[in-house]
Parts: sequence; C-alpha cells; structure tokens
Amino acid sequence: MRFTVKQIDLFERNVKLRLPFRFGVVTLTAAPQAFVRARIETEKGATAIGAAAELMVPKWFDKSPALSDDENVAQLRASLALARESYLAGGANTAFGHFIDNYAPQIAIGSMQGMNSLVACYGPALIDRALLDALCRALGVSFFAAIQKNIPGIQAPGWQADLSAFDMDDFLDGLKEKKQIAARHTVGLLDPITAADVKAPVGDGLPATLEEVIARYGHRWFKLKVSGDTRADVDRLAAIAAVLDAIQDPYQTTLDGNEQYADADGAMELWRAIRAEPRLKRLASSVAFIEQPVKRQNALTADMSELGEERPVIIDESDDSLEAFPIARRHGYTGVSSKTCKGLYRSILNAARCRLWNREEAAERYFMSGEDLTTQAGLAVQQDLALASLLGISHVERNGHHYANGMAGLPEAEQEAFLSNHADLYERSHGAVRLKIEKGMLQIASLSCNGYASGALPDWSAMKEMA
Repeated sequence: MRFTVKQIDLFERNVKLRLPFRFGVVTLTAAPQAFVRARIETEKGATAIGAAAELMVPKWFDKSPALSDDENVAQLRASLALARESYLAGGANTAFGHFIDNYAPQIAIGSMQGMNSLVACYGPALIDRALLDALCRALGVSFFAAIQKNIPGIQAPGWQADLSAFDMDDFLDGLKEKKQIAARHTVGLLDPITAADVKAPVGDGLPATLEEVIARYGHRWFKLKVSGDTRADVDRLAAIAAVLDAIQDPYQTTLDGNEQYADADGAMELWRAIRAEPRLKRLASSVAFIEQPVKRQNALTADMSELGEERPVIIDESDDSLEAFPIARRHGYTGVSSKTCKGLYRSILNAARCRLWNREEAAERYFMSGEDLTTQAGLAVQQDLALASLLGISHVERNGHHYANGMAGLPEAEQEAFLSNHADLYERSHGAVRLKIEKGMLQIASLSCNGYASGALPDWSAMKEMA
C-alpha cells in the first residue's frame, strides 16, 4: 500500500524520574520525551493520523564527553527535524519505501551536521512508527496483521547481500503475536539492593530496592549493569546474588556492560572473576548473555570469540546501521538488541538474519534480545512490546515503569484512555496509571488493535511543540 506523507508534527514533554538511573557514564534524573504525529493519504484517498513516542536520553546515542546532556538532546531534536523535512519531500511510497529511500541520505546529511549513525537514525525511527500507525489505522488492521501480511512492503535492500535470496514474505507470514511477555527488571548502578542501601526514601509507596521489586512484581528475569571496575562489580553482583538466590524458582540474568570496557580482554577479565567467585555460583549459571561490553569505537574490531564461548555476546550501541550485525557476526557476536528507538525495520531485518544464519549453521546460535531505553507508559512502551513479541522475543528489559512514576502528571483523560483501551497492560495505583506486572509477566493481548499497538492517542494539547 503506497501513501503520501502529508504532515508531520513534533512535540515533547518532560519526564521526571522517581529514582536516579545510572547507566554507563550518565546518571539520569529527567529527560524530555519526543512525540511524532503524522498524517498520511493513501493512493485510494484514505487519510489517517498516526503517532509515536520515545525518550530523548542523553549520553546513550552519543557518549562523547565533549557534548553536554543538553547538546545530546539537541542532536536528537535535530535528527527528528531533518527526517521530517526529508519524509515530507517524498512522493507516494510504501511504508518501508519511505524508510529505505531516506535511510542513507539521513545518515550522510546527519554526519555533515555532527551526528553519528545512532543519532541520525533516531528521527526516522519515530517517524516510521508514526507512519505505520497511520497506515494501519487507514486500513483498519493491527500492527501484527500488517507485518504478517507485509503491508509495509519490507524487503532486503539491494546492498544487503546476505539477505538477497531470503524469502521475506514467508518469514513475516510465519511470525506469531503473543498474549504475554516476561519483563526483565533492570538493576542500575545506583539502585538500592536492600533496605540498608536506601539513603533517601522515595516516599511514594512504590518499590525502590531490588527486594521490594521482586516482592511486588515477581520478576524472574533481571538485567544487571556493570561498571567496568572488576572488583567493585564482583562485590555489587554478590550483593545482588544474595537477594536473587533467595528466589525459590529458577531465575535468569543478563549482564550489561554499556561500553565500559576498552577491549575484549577487559570484559573477559570480569567474566573470569565472576566465574571464580563462590558467592556468584548460581548467578553466574543464570547469565543468558552479555550485552555490549566493549566501547563502540573498538567493539566491531575486537575478537569476542573467547568470551562468546563462555556466554553469548550481543551488540546494542554498536548496532548503528543495517550493516552492523553482519560485521559483528564476523567478530564473534551472536546477538543483537531490538529497540524501537533504533528503528523497527532494522529489528525486522536483523530477525530475518537470525532465522537465515541459524538455518545455514543448523543451530539456534543467533538471536535477538529486547532492550529498553526507559520507554514510558503509553505509545513508546506499547510499540516496543508489540515489535519484540512479534519477533519471538520471550523477555524484554523494562525499566521505564520503575524509574518513572507511570503516567503521573499526565491529563486524567489521557491516562484513562490508555487504561480503558489496554486494561490488561495497565493498572491504576498510587495515584496514577502504570504498567501492570504480575508474576514477572506483562499481558499484551490488547495490543492487537487497529493501529500500531495502541487504542489511544496522547493529549497533544498537553505538550509543547518541539523547537
């Protein structure tokens, strides 16, 4: 289905965190959330409006110490503005056609404006979701049906030689939507583990410590941040293990390096220390994979084969282009993250690669993980959950519900609209609508609605236009 992009509006509103979130080199206490509203017209004359949202997180897309947090956010706004101009200038095209026609020019022009590829791709990542949302609404179909029927017209770009003979339509037709998905809880570098670690109580009645989180939500999947200081990391992981080991059921973890190591040797040193520590025996056996331990400048030249023999290693920040995963494969990585802030079509193409490569090697070696960039309740978390679940990912990192106070501060009508349309995914507690996690699971059957996983739209009047 081809359509023309008639209008793209950019908005934002601030999100204040209830807990500081430290990852890598930054401690996040607040950040603006970007919103895209797009209007399309199909070749048959139908019009519709779609939307998308994503937090503008500093020091993740570009970690250069030469840039301030405000300059990082300004880069993301500029990426959105550049993409808006390009998409509006195009003629009729498929949803995937709009993406792929603007993909290389966006990266090239963004580079001339000082953007790296991750930053440059942020703007299209939101606009593509808003356009697909609008297309689904125009046709009266769900996101799941649209992808399974390949309504966006997804195909391997000509220069992606590894996918040239892959049957994309057959792959997409075989994808199955899920009714639930496990929420993997993030333990940030500043998060209190037990009550003894609490220095300043939050006072909002919601869980703050790891112990409290487990008691309330029943998680069995956990994502543990490490800092790059092996001794400090082992001691902190031991404190975490003391809590996790009290869980009677099996639990699973992932380790997130957030680019804290200069090379593969540093990451391997941490793993050897973990494996040798008696206090970490059960935790070490629970590690499913290790995420982006090496700085992006060195990650795709480092040989991760040795560490990869111990535990699978994935790229996240290094996944900055459609070429990144094939390059990573040659260096011993076997996984890649799915994040809607990097682009839904990139995730789909990488999922196709996993299917193809596993078939070639006759083993389930390559995989995708679901990671989070503090997606907020509403459009952001729903669209990310829908994509991850359709691609067969069984657990996904969710941290936005923990570090932010749900929909607190948003207009009551907006909160009620999302709650009433997605009563399986949300609950009202402590004065706000928030994600409902029970026994570590998120119920997502309601995401199978017309549009891209949302039966409600945000209150545009409660935002400011993006400068």
